Amino acid sequence: MDWSRKGPWLDFERPLVDLEERIRTLQDSAALRGLDVADEVGRLRERVEKLGREIFENLDPWQRVQLARHPRRPTTLDYIQHVFDGFSELHGDRQFRDDPAIVGGLAWLGERRIVVIGHQKGRDTKSNIHRNFGMAHPEGYRKAMRLMELAARAGRPVVTFIDTPGAYPGIGAEERGQAEAIARNLRDMASLPVPILVYVTGEGGSGGALAIGVGDRISMLENAIYSVISPEGCAAILWRDRAKAAEAARAMKITATDALSLGVIDRILPEPLGGAHRDHEAAAQIIQKALLADLSELDAKSPGELVEERLRKFLAMGVYAEEPPSV
Repeated sequence: MDWSRKGPWLDFERPLVDLEERIRTLQDSAALRGLDVADEVGRLRERVEKLGREIFENLDPWQRVQLARHPRRPTTLDYIQHVFDGFSELHGDRQFRDDPAIVGGLAWLGERRIVVIGHQKGRDTKSNIHRNFGMAHPEGYRKAMRLMELAARAGRPVVTFIDTPGAYPGIGAEERGQAEAIARNLRDMASLPVPILVYVTGEGGSGGALAIGVGDRISMLENAIYSVISPEGCAAILWRDRAKAAEAARAMKITATDALSLGVIDRILPEPLGGAHRDHEAAAQIIQKALLADLSELDAKSPGELVEERLRKFLAMGVYAEEPPSV
């Protein structure tokens, strides 16, 4: 992996970028002089590999937030391209309009038809404005539910990809029933009689994430985050200072490790060294492998078993018991 050729870079990646630039300079100089520097380059590449593992195995929560938001991180459409075949996008909620912040449709996974849905961010300013930075309006969630109902009628599994700062909080969205649309999705997904596989791939923000996040198996990429509010929003409320976002991230328990320990997700999926944005195809293959394993397991369950176990999973979240005081 050539770190120096795949910007933009985060601050904690700079030592790796500097080493790669040193390797390239050495190779260019050797080519001009006809020198053999293979041994030296090999040693430097070993240093890059070792340093990369040291950095990315010891990331703090705020660094993972930065990776989850990386502008080159794979989007839902990127995963669809690499995981599935023959994707046919379906549009509109049949009430108001199509919401580009949610994409969904039919796709093939091998010889099996799947309904796939996810938040969609853009790659640049123009596409992010078009996609509303992945923040869906109520019509986006109603479109998602329409596709899930289609899946239920056809007996097709549902796969969702979560990557949003949260549901859009604008006046128009509230006027058209943002809270109702999210609540309806939570209710109806809980009783959907087909397998639901959920993958948190980037930002899992509040109700905007939960609206397509009620599933039988919930997996989270290791550098994704899952939280009721952004670190900046939390810092603004608690300290009235958004600059304390890094401190808030540490306190909020938003990482994949935290979510697993709290029972919010079922598994953590590893990412390619340096993050999913460094190798889209490798990240997609990791998700595809998990997806196939999950489907194989869930295929053995009846619709009634799926619904019962799904309800039990979510009703158990946040439950705790206090021991009576000793006498």
